[in-house]
Amino acid sequence: MPLWHVHHPAGVFTEEQKQSFAQDVTDFYTRFGLPGFYVVVLFHEVAPASFLVGGRPSSDTVRVVIEHIARHTDDPGLRERMNQALGRLLARHTQERGLHCEFHVDETPRDLWMIDGLAPPPTGSEAERLWARENRPVPYD
Repeated sequence: MPLWHVHHPAGVFTEEQKQSFAQDVTDFYTRFGLPGFYVVVLFHEVAPASFLVGGRPSSDTVRVVIEHIARHTDDPGLRERMNQALGRLLARHTQERGLHCEFHVDETPRDLWMIDGLAPPPTGSEAERLWARENRPVPYD
């Protein structure tokens, strides 16, 4: 599961912009075989007086915390390519609109994750492909 926390000043994104942003994030992961329902994007509006960068209020900064749970990699080249791709995705919704954007990725151990009481199926397994086709968790053996 990728879980995205998008922290932003109030009013920076309209409902339509949030939907477009979340769809782009979902599309990014589903093209690698992840079920769409794995992808969760949460928008956290922060009051101007509470969004401080370098100790000063910021009205144009977006801070994104990405938690990768379903997939991990130790390959430095793949990590760099992923960071570049995520940066391009974010730029469409931030920098191209004149906003400053910073992000980081945390990797949560996969064995510390469940959905509806089910452990996620192994990566690349038929059960995972079933979850992707059904777009929901399905009991498996």
